[in-house]
Amino acid sequence: MTVPVDELIARMQGLLDGLEVAGDPARFFLGTYLRTTRAVGAAIDDGLFEDDGWVTDWDVDFAGLYLDALEAHGRDPASPPAPWREAFGADPATRPEGHVLLGMNAHINYDLPQSLVRVVGPADFADPAVLDLRRRDHERIDEVLAGRVAAEDRALEAAGSRRTVLDRVMSGANRGAARVLLRESRRKVWANTEALHAARLQGPDAYARRVADLERAAAARVADLRRGGPVLLRLAVRGFGVVLPPA
Repeated sequence: MTVPVDELIARMQGLLDGLEVAGDPARFFLGTYLRTTRAVGAAIDDGLFEDDGWVTDWDVDFAGLYLDALEAHGRDPASPPAPWREAFGADPATRPEGHVLLGMNAHINYDLPQSLVRVVGPADFADPAVLDLRRRDHERIDEVLAGRVAAEDRALEAAGSRRTVLDRVMSGANRGAARVLLRESRRKVWANTEALHAARLQGPDAYARRVADLERAAAARVADLRRGGPVLLRLAVRGFGVVLPPA
């Protein structure tokens, strides 16, 4: 793996060690994310992506937004952005996969468009060929994530997720729903990235307003997910991502 990805993994492992000692339920999402980051690093090494350097920069930048929020939560629970306050504020008794889903939702819906607009500069947006390359590599991450679903389900069960007979019967449906949600959410993420880019061209104030719009929408979605129930199947009907309202 590249040095930046190795350094990212070391940072994540250090934080995870502390969460595990404390018994903090935030360990469930971070553990899942750490395993996924290792898988992305292996995919980079295996040549899955067209621009390995760009994917590495994006991987590190994207993860950093979550890790910064996690560290801020440790210092002051009121300080992270609203979607993360909702995710970190879930009932500790929530099943492990519930904590993972809340973290995924906050990270994909709120952090991902911001990270993409940071690593896809104005010149890239102005060049259709480069922009298509960035979009294709963005979509290739789905292959890595989808390949992790079954393994992560087993890892969460080992971490203490209680499995009922119905859970076991529905596990295949949940994995199928997860794949659909990944594709659907990434389409919305790309649309939101384009909206943030358009705001960026208008200036810092316009960009800040659109990020605030995104924060509100993402926080509302995480709050809705905290209601519990058959969340993955409900999301398969209602959708995973959020869409920025018109400027």
